[in-house]
Amino acid sequence: MNPPIEPYEHGMLDTGDGNLVYWEVCGNPAGKPALVVHGGPGSGCSTGMRRTFDPERYRIVLFDQRNCGRSRPHASDPATDLSTNTTHHLIADMELLREHLGIDKWLLYGGSWGSTLMLAYAEAHPGRVSEMVIAAVTTTRRSEIDWLYRGVGRFFPDALERFRQGVPEADRDGDVLAAYSRLMADPDPEVRAKAAHDWTAWEDTVISLESNGKPNAYSDRPSDALLALVRICSHYFSNAAWLEEGVLLREAGRLAGIPGVLIHGRQDLGGPLDTAWELAKVWPDARLVVVEDSGHTGSETFRKEIFAAVDAFAAR
Repeated sequence: MNPPIEPYEHGMLDTGDGNLVYWEVCGNPAGKPALVVHGGPGSGCSTGMRRTFDPERYRIVLFDQRNCGRSRPHASDPATDLSTNTTHHLIADMELLREHLGIDKWLLYGGSWGSTLMLAYAEAHPGRVSEMVIAAVTTTRRSEIDWLYRGVGRFFPDALERFRQGVPEADRDGDVLAAYSRLMADPDPEVRAKAAHDWTAWEDTVISLESNGKPNAYSDRPSDALLALVRICSHYFSNAAWLEEGVLLREAGRLAGIPGVLIHGRQDLGGPLDTAWELAKVWPDARLVVVEDSGHTGSETFRKEIFAAVDAFAAR
């Protein structure tokens, strides 16, 4: 990993609909532009993400997606309206930021939910993407969401039952994710706190078998960040990210000419390898790297593959 760095420029991007999106730029102002697209959705950027890139060679742009991190208004406040927070709004924010910074093309880097957003952006604006490095590939199909919040419960039936019991009894055999989304907008702070705890307890269970990963990766964050994460996750996943089922794979031909590296852990139980495998088959310029000792939250080998991919693109 590269040494810690601080931004040389930062600001709040006014989206024109009441949202302010935090952004920052680090590294070399004359370097190759790269955009970090964080996961969650709703996790916000961390200072460690800056260190993925060589600061001598890259102009590193980070942003907190709507209503999380340092962006405002914040989703931890139940009064914050999430109706203007969809995948298509985030794509527009990325384009607005690119134009604001005067960037012609940028490399996209991210993982998990970030990979869905990167793919959606690149298929909408292929001429603005130079390369892509995608870790823990997802496309947020309903089939993937159903696996993560129901199917994988075959391995954890006790924890899945607790997850379902976190919503009102009438919702337990219906749309559990939509029920969590409603709980996360409840004016009672105790209701929201319990729902956030129950949701992240399930997420932590799904990654609990990863020997090289980060334990409690979801629940181990400050309370406001936790509330925003769960509120935005449940908002997105109960709506299948407002994407037609399978559209990112169907439209992958639009990525032709964009070199990509897909890095995925063989042991990723919550986001199995088949999605990355399917994407590699329909994206002509992508290379799939399967990391044997990694799950969804990574390993040392996984991180080395990310650094190698980013470094290899630095000179292009």
